[in-house]
Amino acid sequence: MTAQQGPPRQAKSSAGPRTLAEELRARPDDDLAALLRSRPDLLNPVPGDLTQLTARLSSRASALRALERLDRFTLQAAEALAALPDGSPPAAVRTLLAGPAKVKPHPGATPLSAADRSAVASALPRALATLRDRALLWGPDNGLRLVIAAREALAPTATNPGRTGLGPTFAEASTGMSPARLQQLLASAGQPATPDPVTAVAAFTALLTDRTRCEDLLATAPEPALRLLDRLVWGPPTGTVPDATRPVTAEDAQSPVEWLLARGLLLPSSPGSVVLPRELALHLRGGRSHRTVEPLAPEPAPAAAPRDPRTVDGAAAGQAHTAVRTVEDLLDLWGLTPPPTLRAGGLGVRDLKRTAQALESTEPIAAFWLELAYTAGLLAPDGEADEHWAPTPGYDEWLRLDTAGRWTVLARAWLAATRVPALAGTADGRGKPRAALGPELDRTLAPSVRRAALALLAELPPGTPATAEELLPTLRWQRPLRGGPTAPDGSGDLRDQLAAWTLTEAELLGITGRGALAAPARALLTAEHDPAAVLAPLLPQPLDHVILQPDLTAIAPGPLLTPLAQALALCADIESKGGATVYRFTPGSVRRALDAGRTAADLRAFLAQHSRTPVPQPLAYLIDDVARRHGLLRVGAASSYLRCDDPALLNEILADRRSADLRLRLLAPTVLAAQAAPDVLLAGLRAMGYAPAAESAEGDVLITRPDSHRTPPRAAPVPVPDGPPAPDDTLLAAAVKVIRAGDRAATAARREPAAPAGRQLPRTAAAETLAALQTAVLLGERMWIGYLNAEGLASQRIIDPVKVEGGYVTAFDHHDGELRTFALHRITGVAELDE
Repeated sequence: MTAQQGPPRQAKSSAGPRTLAEELRARPDDDLAALLRSRPDLLNPVPGDLTQLTARLSSRASALRALERLDRFTLQAAEALAALPDGSPPAAVRTLLAGPAKVKPHPGATPLSAADRSAVASALPRALATLRDRALLWGPDNGLRLVIAAREALAPTATNPGRTGLGPTFAEASTGMSPARLQQLLASAGQPATPDPVTAVAAFTALLTDRTRCEDLLATAPEPALRLLDRLVWGPPTGTVPDATRPVTAEDAQSPVEWLLARGLLLPSSPGSVVLPRELALHLRGGRSHRTVEPLAPEPAPAAAPRDPRTVDGAAAGQAHTAVRTVEDLLDLWGLTPPPTLRAGGLGVRDLKRTAQALESTEPIAAFWLELAYTAGLLAPDGEADEHWAPTPGYDEWLRLDTAGRWTVLARAWLAATRVPALAGTADGRGKPRAALGPELDRTLAPSVRRAALALLAELPPGTPATAEELLPTLRWQRPLRGGPTAPDGSGDLRDQLAAWTLTEAELLGITGRGALAAPARALLTAEHDPAAVLAPLLPQPLDHVILQPDLTAIAPGPLLTPLAQALALCADIESKGGATVYRFTPGSVRRALDAGRTAADLRAFLAQHSRTPVPQPLAYLIDDVARRHGLLRVGAASSYLRCDDPALLNEILADRRSADLRLRLLAPTVLAAQAAPDVLLAGLRAMGYAPAAESAEGDVLITRPDSHRTPPRAAPVPVPDGPPAPDDTLLAAAVKVIRAGDRAATAARREPAAPAGRQLPRTAAAETLAALQTAVLLGERMWIGYLNAEGLASQRIIDPVKVEGGYVTAFDHHDGELRTFALHRITGVAELDE
């Protein structure tokens, strides 16, 4: 925000720098490093000197990127400068923003009180300092100049009035107009003739900028003409009329448009349109460039009353625990049944619906959990020919953390992610729905909007909730040009949608509680404390016990320790979730535990150890009954086979009509062969009510783990960068050193030996070059050399020679800031440097 920027710069001498490069040359290294930090695109690659840096600063792409990161008032100050002539003083900018003190503003403008004018005056020096620090503005304080690219982007024109709604100046709009027509306009406006077109334009400009004379001219205008001007005053400044270029005189004017055209108060901008000159628009506006000027960011005004911070933290901690458990349940489910990836990437609609049903949530919320796991590196495609989505090995490492640590991993991944889950299911540019986990959900604006929205919540008193509508005015003020494209549903720009989605996702993740920012999230934003350490005391303590019921259920009265929850989920199915989780034991769930290698005795001992009540008799009977039948039948691969020590049981299966699809054949009294695969045979027999077990080629019972599917090691997806990465201090220091060295090489005073005129590189004979370099080594002198590299590119270097031998010169190169070796035969010549 403007209020957070540094103090205004000290006034400079009236002479000031003559060019932007000259101003940058006078800046200290810290200021140059700050410029490169605020505009990192300038560092790719590192400029060789200040001339190259200035060229990049003046490029349109770089200037537009810098303008996008200005707050609203700083941008308004730049727009006012673009509407003024080059070299205007700050007082002119202040007058254009707030309007002349004694001039009545236009009724359509927002009134400014004395306090508002004072706020503009106080904020303007900081705004100008920001523009200067980012090299969008240069020149002495009494002669401010926007860089050319910024002026071209912001200067109002007939086709692009910009945010001010102004049009071109009279001089710009009358370009190409005949001298005779200019004299007609002067005569119709009651002004004396001038000797040439230049003085005619100057005279008419003086008329429109003289408040008294312009008021006198407008006083003679008919009321319909004034109403027409009032429609154009705040923009757009153009209107459509037939044959706008016809030369109308005051005597020929029949309509309000013709009256204005005859007197130069409207000028033709094309054969079918007219434009309101900028000077007249400013006169009608009361001298203001903007309808509303905002020197300070609007403060969020939450309508809801503050809540007890402890209640907020408790609600957020409960949701944080739920978020961790939901991601764990999701990945456990997908570890058992990995869904396939689409050919174009992402997840199919049916798989998303099944996942939502399993999580007992809606599809958008299920997409959010999937994207969260993906961005945290816990979920990825397995890379097989028949590719599926599955947990990564990082998921197993994540499970080893406590609940607070797991939440911190998820929260940090969400905060930095460019993935936008809410876009899943919306139509893309071709009208097709975007897939969850697909490649079209990245938006570079997302991380900055998330951080900005949460930072605004952090500035409110603890426990104060706020809605997206209450935060949006401040978010729009901070970055007015960073709204993004229109949202998918057409309800607003992308930034507005991202702000609403941020608050919804923050509530799901436990970043906020009941709409207010929680203490762990504050630690996450500031990085002053470990968020896991702040969250841990707020979480419910995990339990190490359950309560077994006679109806074959177990009740977990709270969150369970992760090993206990995993072991219980192996032998029982989750029936309901909430404050207490209900598990139900079924023959299938008990068989699942037996398939994983547990025995009946193991299960009874496990339940007895972790139950506050004795193991109910019905549950003990269920375990024993399933265990007694488990493994009595053995399935192997023939296509597959079935063996059993009880021939009567095999005969029973062979005679059962339900086994016809398995195509069984008796090989021996205790062996049946099947034409079905082992997994199909296992499933078919279980559907018939039997409890077969799989066996290996050695005849051992195979132990199957339901969570065994994992991808190869996968890294979390890297967020799509929003422009070049921010440089670190080491890179900035090296870049400043290189730029300074290159600038010294380009601007150093040289005493070049006699050579043909026009040569840029020093030219000396080989023997003279060798002798001069050897002398420089002995005397420790600094030399200027011309050098051709292996590609034939010429450059100028300032070096401190250290050693000359073997056809090479070892010297410290001030351009690169390092010790280098130069081939003697590539040195075009040498010259001394003036002290």
